[in-house]
Amino acid sequence: MSIPASIPGFSESDLALTHAYLKERFGKEIEVQEVETEVRLSQGDRELALCPALYWKEDGCAFVLSRTGLATYRAMFFYSVKDRFGTGQEEYDNLGDCLITLLKVQEDAHARRAAESGPR
Repeated sequence: MSIPASIPGFSESDLALTHAYLKERFGKEIEVQEVETEVRLSQGDRELALCPALYWKEDGCAFVLSRTGLATYRAMFFYSVKDRFGTGQEEYDNLGDCLITLLKVQEDAHARRAAESGPR
């Protein structure tokens, strides 16, 4: 399985934007890995497509941001296999919007988890 030619990898400016948003959110440099994910590009697809993605871990959480087209993105984060979250939007046409929403939703989920677990 290979990445469809219509889906480009992440550019240097994409990576710089990602690093800037992560540093703003977490207050430090975060290691980001370029990986590949298998994604069903549309609900009717039987086959999975290999897509370029960015992966990082922070706050006890793993993040995956997949590029699913020329300028389309999907993102999710998870604390465990059973504890996965999306952003509430299937796909974004802007990397910055996808990153901002992903980081805000995770920040809110992290705060809820901390409140539910109580003081330690």
